[in-house]
Order: sequence, then C-alpha cells, then structure tokens
Amino acid sequence: MHNDHADTETCREDMASKEEPPTSTHRVLRISQLDALELDKALEQLVWSQFSQCFHGFKPGLLASFEPELKALLWLFLWRFTLYSRNATVGQSVLNIQYKNDFSPTLRYQPPSQSQKLWFAVCTIGGKWLEERCYDVFRNRHLAAFGKAKQCVNVAVGLWKLGELLNFLVFLQRGKFATLTERLLGLRSVFCRPPPVREVGFEYMNRELLWHGFAEFLIFLLPLINVQKLKARLSSWCVPLTGHPDGDSALAASGQQCALCGEWPTMPHTIGCEHIFCYYCVKSSFLFDMYFTCPKCGTEVHEVQPLKSGLEMSEVNAL
Repeated sequence: MHNDHADTETCREDMASKEEPPTSTHRVLRISQLDALELDKALEQLVWSQFSQCFHGFKPGLLASFEPELKALLWLFLWRFTLYSRNATVGQSVLNIQYKNDFSPTLRYQPPSQSQKLWFAVCTIGGKWLEERCYDVFRNRHLAAFGKAKQCVNVAVGLWKLGELLNFLVFLQRGKFATLTERLLGLRSVFCRPPPVREVGFEYMNRELLWHGFAEFLIFLLPLINVQKLKARLSSWCVPLTGHPDGDSALAASGQQCALCGEWPTMPHTIGCEHIFCYYCVKSSFLFDMYFTCPKCGTEVHEVQPLKSGLEMSEVNAL
C-alpha cells in the first residue's frame, strides 16, 4: 500500500511537471515584446485623451501647468493595477506575457519582487515626470546656475538614450530585455502559459497571389489589344455586308447617325466606306490608332474626307 501511494504521488508530480513546464523554456518572440510596448504606449495616450476631454469645457490651458504631475498620477494608477498586482502590463496581458525575476537562481517561474516593481515605477514613471518637469523649469530660465543644471540634465538624458540604443541592439541579437530598465532590474518577459502551436495555412495566400498575378497580366495585356478593331472585325463577320452605294448623295441619305458615337454627325466625314462619322470622332480615333478601321464594316482608313453634300435638319425630319 505504501509503495502504491508513493507511485501515485510520483505520477501526480510528473503530470504536474508536464502541465506546467518551466516558462524559461518558452522564449518570447522579439516582435511580441515590441508589440507589448506599443500597446502600452497606445493605452497611455488613450487614457490621457479621455482624461483631458473631461476638462474640455473649462478654461483653455487649465491642465498645462500641472500636466506632468497628472500624467504621473495616471501612469501610477495603471501601474498599481497592472504590473504591481498582476506582474504584467496591459500590453503583455493581451499577448499572454508577464515579467519574471531573471535574478532568481531557479529555472522555475519566480515573480518580480516588490523592490523590482517599485524601482520599475521609479525608472519609468518618475523618469518621464522628471524629464518633462525639468524641461518646463529650464525653458524660461536664463541664470548661470540653471544653465549648468540644464546642461547636466541634457547630458544625463543623452547618456540614458545612448544606453537604450545599445540595449536595443543587444535585444535584436539575443531577444531578451527590450528596454534598458528591464535589463537593469532583471525583468524578463516570459509566457504566462505555454504558447499554442501556430498552424499556418497557405491556401488563402496562394489564391491571392494567383489573382494578383492574373490581374497584373491583364493590366499588361489589355493596352496591347485594339478592342475597337477587334469589335469591328467581329461585327463584320457576324453581320453580312450590303453593297456599297455610290456617290455622296447615297452617303447623305444613309448617314443618319455617326458610326462611332451614334449621334447626329457633326461636320460629317467619310473614310471611303458607306458609313458617316463625326469629324472629331474619326479624327481622334485615327490619331489614336493608325490602323483604325470602320467599326461597322471593317474598312481601313485611307483618307478622312468631308462629306460634300451636307445633311440638313429638314431632310432628317423628312426621313
């Protein structure tokens, strides 16, 4: 019985170890860490815009003098109910990520300590507040003492930005600690739960690539096709041609409409067949296509000539 109980406990421990593997074995993608930072920035902007709208009806510039302090209080409120209580920011929670104490010697998950969380708030929230407040203080000061202090602050900020740049280059290479604050405090991003297996299907992508390729081929091919000439050739095959009447009088009798636009021919012209065209219609078509043919009968254009016996409106009414 004792051996059976020991075997049962051993099996339970093995199952628990399988269900909860060490989170350090699941590396968080670089893009996921950067997305979490962008989501946090978007949330801060959204909260501040909603808060500033509460004072929309008040005197303009009411929040300008206290803007750094108000922002610090809002970020501190968010920090209290996100990182301090849940070990993850809002952006990390959306992406199934949380912070781990990387200074812990064990491989199993260890949440950040209280001191790490407090120092994180000091470095992020306090750093932003100090930078904005110092800019407002030194903006209208011209004394020598303030000038030296401003220079020292600018040097400190420049060194911090340089450190962030170097840290980002290391992050791109190794994939750990997206910000300098995370590296200094030992806050490493890990998955809250084992990441699901990503199943990628390429059917939709292949279909889109096929249609895009077909559309590009049509865009390349259509300008090479003379649609008007093809239409005229098809119409000449389908509709039997009648005898060509002789003389301009016959043209005037049959020319009730332009063979191109279908309206009453303006400045009627002919190209050598029995059909009548507007001058601008036939001239523009001939300039556009030197192999222009009549869309009705397929006669090639040799010369555009005006119709000598013009058509009068009275003749049209009589038809």
